[in-house]
Amino acid sequence: MEDFKAILERVETLIELDAWGEINDFVNELNISDVVEVMEEFPEHASRFFLQLDFNRAIAVFGALDTNDQEELLTNIPASKVAQLLNELPPDDRTSLLSEQSSSVVKELIKVLTPEERKITLSLLGYPEDSIGRLMTPDYIDVEPDWTVEQVLNYIRDYGKSSETIDVIYVTDENGTFLDDIRIRDFLIVDPANTLVSDLMDERFITLNVNEDQETTMDVFQKNNRVALPVVDDKNILLGIVTIDDVLIVQEEEFTEDIQKIGGTEALDEPYLDSSIPKLYKKRVIWLIILFIGELLTIIAMRNFEAEIAKVALLAIFIPLIISSGGNTGSQAATLIIQAMALDDIDLKDWWRIMRKEIISGVLLGLTLCALSFIIFGAWHASTNSFGDNYLAISMVIGCSLLGVVLWGTIVGSMLPILLKRVGADPAASSTPFVATLVDVSGLVIYFSFAMLFLSGGLL
Repeated sequence: MEDFKAILERVETLIELDAWGEINDFVNELNISDVVEVMEEFPEHASRFFLQLDFNRAIAVFGALDTNDQEELLTNIPASKVAQLLNELPPDDRTSLLSEQSSSVVKELIKVLTPEERKITLSLLGYPEDSIGRLMTPDYIDVEPDWTVEQVLNYIRDYGKSSETIDVIYVTDENGTFLDDIRIRDFLIVDPANTLVSDLMDERFITLNVNEDQETTMDVFQKNNRVALPVVDDKNILLGIVTIDDVLIVQEEEFTEDIQKIGGTEALDEPYLDSSIPKLYKKRVIWLIILFIGELLTIIAMRNFEAEIAKVALLAIFIPLIISSGGNTGSQAATLIIQAMALDDIDLKDWWRIMRKEIISGVLLGLTLCALSFIIFGAWHASTNSFGDNYLAISMVIGCSLLGVVLWGTIVGSMLPILLKRVGADPAASSTPFVATLVDVSGLVIYFSFAMLFLSGGLL
């Protein structure tokens, strides 16, 4: 951290001295990640920093920027540099950038591409927005099974520089049909002149379908410990590869989106500080309206028990305690289940095991709060005599209500994400505010039902 602070101080001093010649030498010696951070710290000079970079480093820096910074940069550098940059970007990075632009901007940017790069880009953009086809790159090394290892190594020397990765070499036949993938190390430990590619093939490979959803890729990468995976069509023709860095970006975006939904907002498609107030308003107001309408049901429930509240005003004091306990428990359960779904720890078929586990957990949690309420209210009553002769009955109402709402909150919080996934909706949409609203309404019903059970014939 101290080193980077020194970097910022050095850059700031050079800017004040207008020493751009020295800045040119300095930024070209920095790590790519440091250059990105310097550009973020001095956004007014970001384009000038970028133009100081050697071109290959500029490509790497551009790929490390987030989409909004990339867009800003493209508007502040010369058109000739934009054309050069877009043509040299890896196809998957270029596709990711263009996917975020309006159709009019895409048309203008595609015009600056060479015919070959334009064809590749239009092909990738033609796949569904969230499909693996949008993530893949056609830059890979593929060889045929009848080649010798010596031929393969010579081919890598000639064409490997333009490949996304040479950690894995892909084997295809003359028609482009995918046959196998072989790690580069396997080519390096055999006799190159007398070993054929077919001798190294074991046909133990994993492929991704070009039309599959991007969210499925992380699980495949994790389970198979791969840095890159081949992408094929329905006829097993090799179309490209997906690398782990692109998958990690998708995973981060999905995680961010789920966290925002859990919090009761629509997902932002740009950094918070770059979002305008109208956009923030639009993203949040829909959920607030839905939750507001849901809370109206709480008023309806309380109206139905208005007579009971009028007779025993003391009941109203404990309403926040009861419904918040149920809401908190439901939110906990929903968060745990959504996280487990995101990590593929559970599936729809596990619903009964989850239900059984949450019922037991809900009972234990409810009994704990029930016992705690008896202890606290017992001490309260002993010191103030607040409950009079009805201490035991009111304590039973509160204790049993806590048990009931905590159990119910646990069931609702755990089952609602599963139900949403079952009907094809996003489980994250069962956000904690949404679960809390449902439990608030049902919690009131549970609370006053126990009140009528234990207090009827006495206070009611």
